This record gives sequence, C-alpha cells and structure tokens, in this order.
Amino acid sequence: MPVDDRYSRQVRFAPIGEPGQRKISGARVGIVGLGALGTVVADQLVRAGVGELHIIDRDYVEVSNLQRQTLYDEEDAKRSLPKAVAAERKLRRINSDVRIEAIVDDLNGENVEDWIEDLDLVLDGLDNFETRYVLNDACRKSGTPWIYTAAVGSYGLVMPVLPEGACMRCVVGILPPAGSSPTCDSAGVISPVTNAIASLQMACALRFLVGALGTEDVRLVSLDVWTVRFQSVAVPATLRSRCPLCSGGRYEYLESHPLRTVTLCGRNAVQLIPKSRGDLDLAVISRNMEVYGRVESNGFLIRCTDPPYELTLFQDGRAIIKGTEEASVAKSVYSRMVGV
Repeated sequence: MPVDDRYSRQVRFAPIGEPGQRKISGARVGIVGLGALGTVVADQLVRAGVGELHIIDRDYVEVSNLQRQTLYDEEDAKRSLPKAVAAERKLRRINSDVRIEAIVDDLNGENVEDWIEDLDLVLDGLDNFETRYVLNDACRKSGTPWIYTAAVGSYGLVMPVLPEGACMRCVVGILPPAGSSPTCDSAGVISPVTNAIASLQMACALRFLVGALGTEDVRLVSLDVWTVRFQSVAVPATLRSRCPLCSGGRYEYLESHPLRTVTLCGRNAVQLIPKSRGDLDLAVISRNMEVYGRVESNGFLIRCTDPPYELTLFQDGRAIIKGTEEASVAKSVYSRMVGV
C-alpha cells in the first residue's frame, strides 16, 4: 500500500523512505511538558504522521507563553485553557489521523510508570530537573528510551537516553540544588533557541523511530543561537559503571518523590519539601526573583509576591506557596520562581 501523499516529501528523504514512514505511523510517542519545546515538537510529530501521541502538562496558557509556545493563541490565554487541552485541539486540526491522548496533570513518581507504559519513546519538554530525574528513573526501570532537552536564554541542550546507553544521572550526577540553574523566567528565553532545540530533538526522534539511532550515536549537543556556537560531545555507555541508577539499580527519585508536597489546611497554602535539602544561596536567588515583584529577606528566608501567589523560600530549599491548595500549581510556581 502506498504511503499517504501527505508524507511524500518525508518519504523521499532516503534515510526514511516508505519503510521508515510505516514505522513512524505505527509508533506511540509521549511528550512531557507542553511549553516552548513541547509545543514545537508536538506540532512536528503530528505533521510527520506519528501513530499515537500522548501529551501531559500541569499548567495553563498565559499571555507570556505566546512569544514562543507555538500551539497557543490569545483566545487560549484569555480563557486560561490547560495547555494539554489547548494543544490537543490544535493538533487534531493539523492531522486528524493521529490518535492523541491529552492529560492535564503533574507527572510524578505516582503516575509516571503508568503513563510511559507501552510508549515507544518519550520526549522531554519539561522546565525543571526534579521531574526529569523522576522520568529518568522510570524510563530506565522500564527500558523506555527518552530524549532530554532544555533551553534558557539563547542556549539549549539535547541528548537521547537509550536503554543500553548512559542516562541523565550518568552525565549530570545528583539532582542540582534549587536555585542553582537559571530559568526562562529569571534569565529569559528567545524563540529561535526553543525552535532549534526542539527541531534537533525531533530529528533525533525520527532517527530512533526508523531504527537509525543506536547507543553508539548518543551525543550531548549544545547550541547557542545568539553567539552561533554549536558543540557535540560523545556520551559513552561506559559512564554507566559509576552511576548509582545504572550500575546499582537505585531508583531514588522515582521512589522518594524529590519534591514532596503538603497542603496546609486552612491556610490556602502548600508546603514543598525537596529531598535534597541544603544551604541555598538566598542572595543569588533573591536577585533572580526580583523579576516577579518585591523580594523581602531576613537572612533566614526570602519572600516574593507574584499575585495571586506568595512564595516563601527557606535556606534549606523548603518553601511555602500561598494562594493555592493544589500541589501541581504550587510545584509550577516553585519551578518558575526558584528553578529546580
């Protein structure tokens, strides 16, 4: 049976061809996070004719998203639609043949294993390390391949994580402490880098789906679109030998829920308690938080109000977010303002 003319230009690309297109059309792919990276790669996946697309995101559309999150428009922001809902509606209009399952939820240690079950590939569109480490554990445990991406400012990273290759923990080590990495909110981000990084992720996904990406091909790619610098570094599978996850089978982040949430009854607030607690540099975090509003500090904690939320961050990384009793909302505020 000939391949649908919709994909004819893709099929004419020799490394894919008709056999590769059939593999793409039979694949089940998941995307975690539907921000700048997730929306671009979701759009490209449905246009490429992936068989099933499973998307999950905990957040809703805001006007500040529209500068770079390509599936949304002003009406979505005006209605504060959940990103998963808004994305699903757009994607169905792009390609009605693709089966799409959208979930409005926070991916975490309690639901991640069920969500990735039977997926052929997972794509990272996340904005925080905490969830990435949970995903890394779950994918390693189930043998599910995934592709890591990140972008902030004008700089981004891509790396495939294959079952027999090095994992994220092999490369990065333990979960970075809160406030140690810039976020899109504190450092900004420009759309050329999110589009470029998502496109590199998509190319990597296509290579994997057609069977042209092996463990020996795994590389950590970095790109700065402002300074026009590109670097590609081989990531050898031998790194697994010193990784507590790959060599010791310790699923610490999957089993311990790194960012534990406790709803504070009667206070309209949620307390977030990170697994890795340490002595944070509150002065640095305070300066980064100033983009949200006035920051108060007394040497032991900092407090920032970004209506309708107020975040109080303690030196050990623990935080109280006022203005919500929803754990997923509190995590989103923490990730945006503190960065994990």
